[in-house]
Amino acid sequence: MQDSLFNSTGQSEPGQTVQVAVPKPLRQLFDYLASPQQLARLQPGIRVKVPFGRQQLVGIVVCCTQDSHYARHKLKPISDIIDDTPCFAADTLALLHWVSRYYQHPVGEVFSHALPALLRQGKPASPVTENIWQLSELGQQTDSVTLGRAIKQRQILDYLKQAPSTAQTVDQLNRQWDNWRDAMRRLEEKGLVRQTQQTSIFASTVKPVAKALHNLNLEQQQAVEHIRQAIGKHQAFLLEGITGSGKTEVYMQIIIDVLERGQQVLVLVPEIGLTPQLVERFERHLHTHVAVLHSSMNDNERLNNWLAVQDKNNDTRAQVLIGTRSAVFTPFKNLGLILIDEEHDLSLKQQDGLRYSARDVAIMRAHSANIPIVLGSATPSLETLYNAQQQRYTHLLLKQRAGNAILPDIHLLDVRSQKLEHGLSAQLIQRIRAHLQQGNQALLFLNRRGFAPVLMCYECGWLSHCPRCDAYLTLHQRARRLRCHHCGSETHIPHHCPDCQTDGKQTELNPVGLGTERVEEALINLFPDKTILRIDRDSTRKKGELENKLQQAKEGNIDILLGTQMLAKGHHFPRVTLVGILSADQGLYSADFRASERMGQLILQVAGRAGREQQKGEVLIQTCHPENPLLLDLQHHSYPDFCKDLFIEREQAQLPPYTYHVLIRAEALDENAPIEFLTAAKNTRPVIANKAADNIEIFGPFPAPMARRAGRYRYQMLCQSSHRSDLQQLMHHWLPLIEKLPNRKKVRWSIDVDPQEMF
Repeated sequence: MQDSLFNSTGQSEPGQTVQVAVPKPLRQLFDYLASPQQLARLQPGIRVKVPFGRQQLVGIVVCCTQDSHYARHKLKPISDIIDDTPCFAADTLALLHWVSRYYQHPVGEVFSHALPALLRQGKPASPVTENIWQLSELGQQTDSVTLGRAIKQRQILDYLKQAPSTAQTVDQLNRQWDNWRDAMRRLEEKGLVRQTQQTSIFASTVKPVAKALHNLNLEQQQAVEHIRQAIGKHQAFLLEGITGSGKTEVYMQIIIDVLERGQQVLVLVPEIGLTPQLVERFERHLHTHVAVLHSSMNDNERLNNWLAVQDKNNDTRAQVLIGTRSAVFTPFKNLGLILIDEEHDLSLKQQDGLRYSARDVAIMRAHSANIPIVLGSATPSLETLYNAQQQRYTHLLLKQRAGNAILPDIHLLDVRSQKLEHGLSAQLIQRIRAHLQQGNQALLFLNRRGFAPVLMCYECGWLSHCPRCDAYLTLHQRARRLRCHHCGSETHIPHHCPDCQTDGKQTELNPVGLGTERVEEALINLFPDKTILRIDRDSTRKKGELENKLQQAKEGNIDILLGTQMLAKGHHFPRVTLVGILSADQGLYSADFRASERMGQLILQVAGRAGREQQKGEVLIQTCHPENPLLLDLQHHSYPDFCKDLFIEREQAQLPPYTYHVLIRAEALDENAPIEFLTAAKNTRPVIANKAADNIEIFGPFPAPMARRAGRYRYQMLCQSSHRSDLQQLMHHWLPLIEKLPNRKKVRWSIDVDPQEMF
């Protein structure tokens, strides 16, 4: 029963106001009343249930205060205290407050974002159990043939016999079959399988046997020594190493040093696809538990791994956490080092809701915790290189490949006036044949999924426009559907042109352009006796499918790998000696000023998959602009020269990293509403009584690069300054004024600090 908030005289007790962050888009904390008994249990970081309008919300206690801006009789009491100990320690709370201020996002939503889903729902902060299935002794002795025509039961029994001592979870079984529960229940009834429960830990729960690290070369040893000297204090390092230079081995050695001090390590990776191989390598080398956090895990797994790094027991605590973007907010018992792999990757920036950069938040966290942070990449972002030039980061270089591997030769193939076989030039086809004949693998890269980007009528010029976006519907031939990759709209493929049909013509529609599906079809026709594996978002939708396909590629069972950027970085394919990049021109002449930088990073990352073992690799880049200076820099593996040219362009145009941006976006079903809102916002810009206002330029409103998406018209306004602090000061004074605009409710609007995409 709730404790009384009043004394014997009926008056409320003094000094019992608690400030709570609630998950609402409001830029303030909310005051609630707590009884003396509740107050004795409350600490900053503890979850509480509080009334909010007609709702009961889960909030986080921020502080207890004597005063409130509101009359005490208007304050509502806390409904319940959920936790006995804080979910967030003081250092994590301070980090979340900084994130709220810097990214101009409501503090309650920031706190909520940092919690696992089950904790946001008010569930206990304790490990969750789940059902598991395992062969019984009778099941181990039973031949599946005795099950007769019960095909699914036979399949499950044979599957479980592959690892009779290993229990299988729901997710593991779901990866194998769509409908397995009835068959599993029959096996239980026959006594062949037993069902039990265990704590659902996705990470390793058994300490693996450590194996010796590879011998480090001189460059790796020097990098390790520099970082080792910073353990126990804050210092930021940029570890720039060409693809295959052994950055992971440097990570591993530093992690061992940190673990020997009894501290923990946070490793951030940009994509889920990079997680399994890192976990496997870490478990192979380290005497420790490894926890994992990423979006493909279920809520139970995420909560258990989140709790694992905070475990009070040294024997069960996870000493290493490998995670994607949101793992940067995970509280640790004793964090001693942060590593960011592929620090340049766009996936480290959240593009909706709380628009934060995990890389930048990690740097702030390392600074606050007084620990070192290592940013690793073969192709660092210009912002990170600029910070290294300004000596904010220590720049460590790995210029040679590990072991005996050498850099591949890169050739630019001029495909102007050439007849291409579904995007493949005759020279590329010839080189694929040559490498396959030598028993090697080829990897082809095209960063566009589907069969073709657009369907076209040659008779009248009709194109398959998306009805909700300023974009085309992509043809997916196998699914027999037209799909929009921006809003998700899809429809069947028309039998004839929707425009020409009025004339009674049965006009044939033609796919225009290339997608991975179309190239796969061409490869099957060109190499009918070879095994071809396509890896893109469409072919890896099921959980665990990406890991399975990557494992097939590494085992050498595949002749030709074809895929999008999911294949580009971090993967080690020992037999790949040829990489073909089917189109390198998409990023050369884009409206986005970052497109050239990302194009270069992607090309070098893909090229780095070739020749990582004893045999020298070869990279062929198909282009219509072989004379482009940026491509010529990449041809010579000269990422520094490539970046030098981009730095000149950026400085002349006064673009990041020489300036800083804040983007204000607005969208609505009515095209005029976002224009009117942004114009009104621009007119309310406050006058700041110092020189900061002179350093800020505001451009717009102007349409987004895709002006209409999912049926909504989108406009934006860009704020630019050569001083980050000036922009922060402006937004601090400006946002309260924008939030009072009468037409704000007619639009969806957002603030993006340090935007990475203009959309």
